[in-house]
Amino acid sequence: MDKNDVFLYLKEIMVKEFEIAPESISLETKLNDDFDLDSLDMVDFITILNNQLNDNKIEPTLFKDACTVQDMIDLVLPYLAADGSRTRVTSLGS
Repeated sequence: MDKNDVFLYLKEIMVKEFEIAPESISLETKLNDDFDLDSLDMVDFITILNNQLNDNKIEPTLFKDACTVQDMIDLVLPYLAADGSRTRVTSLGS
């Protein structure tokens, strides 16, 4: 997965699981200020990601300093790349 793939993947999660309007999501979007995602939401987000990964589980503390969507991409990319997972959020069902 490259950065664009990860962006689309995270965007899909935000839209599907957190009901965020897709047009409002950009690399510069601030998670807390623009989407009102708090620390509990971030734990939920990580749980969703970890359910998609095979072996490389993401620690919730990793996201404590993530302020923007770009920050999330930078933090998650190594895990998704190492996992080799291309599972899409749509496979979670509704």
